[in-house]
Amino acid sequence: MAIERTLSIIKPDATEKNNVGGILQVIEKSGLRIVAMRRMHLTTAQAGGFYEVHKERPFFGELVEFMTRNPVVVSVLEGEDAVAKYREVMGATDPSKAADGTIRKLFAKDIGENSVHGSDSLENAKREIGFFFAEADLL
Repeated sequence: MAIERTLSIIKPDATEKNNVGGILQVIEKSGLRIVAMRRMHLTTAQAGGFYEVHKERPFFGELVEFMTRNPVVVSVLEGEDAVAKYREVMGATDPSKAADGTIRKLFAKDIGENSVHGSDSLENAKREIGFFFAEADLL
């Protein structure tokens, strides 16, 4: 198995409910290591740029509005098969279908307000990490 890095975003719905510490605890207990982290309030341009792949989808405007309504916590996670591992730790997008003990089962409200984002591939993880962090941040 390979050591990988992936991006995690704790979304506004989770920061609003003060669930950041609980979510970070689930991440750390899973064996993933947090190698960089920052709390930030995304601008419309930042959220639009990050989710540019969804620009033509009907939910794009709503997604950008949601991601800018309050601060988020972006983190780089590291570990063996980190992309797949974090997707498992997050749980299904629909929290009602997420496995017990996953972040979304524990903290998410619904499909739209599902508490966390995680990269879906190693290639996207590299792109997404580069969107928020400089190489010097990841030593």
